[in-house]
Amino acid sequence: MINVSIVLYNNDEREIDKLIKNISESPIVKKIFVIDNSIRKTELKYNNKLSYIFNNKNIGYGKAHNIGLTKSINDDNIKGHLIINPDVEISSNDLERLYNYLINNKDIGIIVPKVIYPNGEIQYLSKLLPDPFDLIFRRFFYYTNFAKKKINKYELRFTNYNKIMEIGVASGSCMLINVNALKKTGLFDERYFMYLEDYDLSRRIGKFYKIIFFPDVTIRHKYEMHSYKKFKMLIVHIISAIKYFNKWGWFFDKYRKTKNKQILKKLRWENE
Repeated sequence: MINVSIVLYNNDEREIDKLIKNISESPIVKKIFVIDNSIRKTELKYNNKLSYIFNNKNIGYGKAHNIGLTKSINDDNIKGHLIINPDVEISSNDLERLYNYLINNKDIGIIVPKVIYPNGEIQYLSKLLPDPFDLIFRRFFYYTNFAKKKINKYELRFTNYNKIMEIGVASGSCMLINVNALKKTGLFDERYFMYLEDYDLSRRIGKFYKIIFFPDVTIRHKYEMHSYKKFKMLIVHIISAIKYFNKWGWFFDKYRKTKNKQILKKLRWENE
């Protein structure tokens, strides 16, 4: 069995209801925790699996998800916990395929599907552990020739995202987490507000378990990219990045270097 958590902040109620309906149809889902960081309550269509938690303020992505994650680690019947954004489209069958692969491979800590935009283009969300230049180049120099090679490597684009592979960072837009991994490594670090919580959690879980990209399941995600559109959110993103590198190391990070080298060596061998 799994639990699910969805964090809201002024989202489209129709999208949320559709997502809840699809997930509720799966027999492996026990509870769906909808944690609402909006100022006003969101009107949802309730069912017996839904638990609505209204915070009346934006407490942040990681802190809100931790409410649901805490309930999962305290329930011995729960083997996995799905973190998913409200603007994602996923079927109950796809969710069960992710779950089956997770529970049949005890060394997996997080499994993520292939993610595409509504127009069918791939979202390159599965990455290596970042260094500062990865984030700077990706945010400010994305379309320049000198940055393309580094971005191609960081986002693992050279793999074509067409086979199961171990990665360094899983996207928080949709990740199914092994509850045993959470018990071992802890929940989201609440010092982050909206960005890089998934990077931090991936890194901690990745020390003991595999983080797996699973393209046999494909989901759709709008991916609003608020920090590219709003200056305020860009500042929030930068602050989170500073916190991340202050915690794990800016330019001297032995674990990052070793882990990325291991991932690249295996992927390049597989793609020869």
